[in-house]
Amino acid sequence: HVQLVESGGGSVQAGGSLRLSCASSGNSFSRNYMAWFRQAPGKEREGVAIINSDGVTTYADSVKGRFTISKDNDKQSQYLQMDGLKPGDTAMYYCAVGSSLLQMWFHQIADYWGQGTQVTVS
Repeated sequence: HVQLVESGGGSVQAGGSLRLSCASSGNSFSRNYMAWFRQAPGKEREGVAIINSDGVTTYADSVKGRFTISKDNDKQSQYLQMDGLKPGDTAMYYCAVGSSLLQMWFHQIADYWGQGTQVTVS
């Protein structure tokens, strides 16, 4: 049984930082792509950052220079370091793993999803 469990969300003031973690169980970490998505109330889910098995990263324009995605294969975990947080970053954040960059980044289709962790910036 595959599970992705996020942690690290919370409430911070604008300009602050948070680090999200996503721990994977089962064989989900063998997928080629690991990503973070977010969904704000009344808005569609959007891709925030994605990293492939070689460590190549892609970021949404809105978070470039502020967020950093990383992974630890030994711990089967992925992380999202968020610095310079803005109120516009307020959302539920989800980690996901999948096999297709196209499906994940452009269609938000993944093999496995976490349950989400709330980030609130005031």
